[in-house]
Amino acid sequence: MAEESGPILTANGIPLKVSLERSMRQNKLKAVGLVSVPFVFLVLMFVIPIIMLLVRSADDRLVNDVFPRTFEAFKSWDQVDLPDEEMFKAVVLDFQESKPSERGRASSRMNYAKSGWRSLVRKTGKKVKDVTEGPYKEALIKIDKRWANVETWKSLAIMESDWTYEYYLNSIDLKQNSDLEIVQQPENRRVYNMFWWRTFLVSIQVTLFCLILAYPVAHLLATLPLKHSNLLMICVLMPFWTSLLVRIVAWMIMLQQEGVVNSTLVWAGMLSDENRLAMMYNYNGVLIVMTQILLPFMILPLYSVMKTIPPSYMRAAQNLGATPSLAFIRVYMPQTLPGIGAGCILVFIVAIGYFITPELVGGKDGQLIGNQINYHMRNSLNWGLACAMGSILLIGILALYWVYDKIVGIDNMKMG
Repeated sequence: MAEESGPILTANGIPLKVSLERSMRQNKLKAVGLVSVPFVFLVLMFVIPIIMLLVRSADDRLVNDVFPRTFEAFKSWDQVDLPDEEMFKAVVLDFQESKPSERGRASSRMNYAKSGWRSLVRKTGKKVKDVTEGPYKEALIKIDKRWANVETWKSLAIMESDWTYEYYLNSIDLKQNSDLEIVQQPENRRVYNMFWWRTFLVSIQVTLFCLILAYPVAHLLATLPLKHSNLLMICVLMPFWTSLLVRIVAWMIMLQQEGVVNSTLVWAGMLSDENRLAMMYNYNGVLIVMTQILLPFMILPLYSVMKTIPPSYMRAAQNLGATPSLAFIRVYMPQTLPGIGAGCILVFIVAIGYFITPELVGGKDGQLIGNQINYHMRNSLNWGLACAMGSILLIGILALYWVYDKIVGIDNMKMG
């Protein structure tokens, strides 16, 4: 009987199966190593900031951390009459054990719930250190009579929980009253819905204007001979080689009432010198400048799709009896829909979060929601409200992306 042969060996004397497993394991480790760098970058630069944005938009632990005894006593208060002596004592102890800087940050948050808390906390913080014994109720009321107002105490109900949706309500001109009912903001404070509507309207209009202007340019790029299309492509890409700030300032010079555009129209007799157009520091200026800045983002996806459409399709349609315009509408345009979809969603997403151009050329009538986010991050320091607005923008863009996927399909999107 023949002796069974042993395992197949490699030139190094290692069993072939073991060598293959080792080689596959090394290839997997190399693949993981290559993927790990962009994955870590994605997590650090995008995932973690977005998670922190969402957390900050609902985080309300600051006031509870500064006044823990007050909120513990608040749970047993009937919210009808003034609190008892124990709750006043809790307030005094919290004031005495907290730092002025902590109270300052907390009072800013408290002031969002009810106007007047910031001055009340500041005034009380300066004088409460002299209160060494009871009755604490009389001592606090002597410091400021607002401590004798039930509504002042009831406003703490809005900040009782560690988490809140108050910032989201403020973002759409709503708020919670002392009874935790959702009501509209006072009429003189209803501003954010106007900014949301204006932002959406500007984004839609800029997207449409970019599509109208970009479509013929992209078609020309796709059909011209190579030496001419390359020259035109340089003109399309040239804005990317110029600072955004420089381009905006150039438009500011051109669009002002004594600028190039108005002066040219007056010189041509189309306008009188007294009736120059107001195209700067208003809504119209934002539309003009944003359209020019975002136009390349529409041209490039359209061009990448149009370049792949064979010219023979149009000739075949015309040979079958279609007029050039009918062939263009029925044959050529449907094939450009992936580029239209990619360009529109790209321009819209960039436009809806824009704030640099409206800040410089928008004036009072051209401010968008991005400018409000910037204001609350840099000036008012209401980061919770700014994060809530940013979260609403993020959710809105994801919803738009989902709708686009359901209607058109992400697989049909072509960016190049």
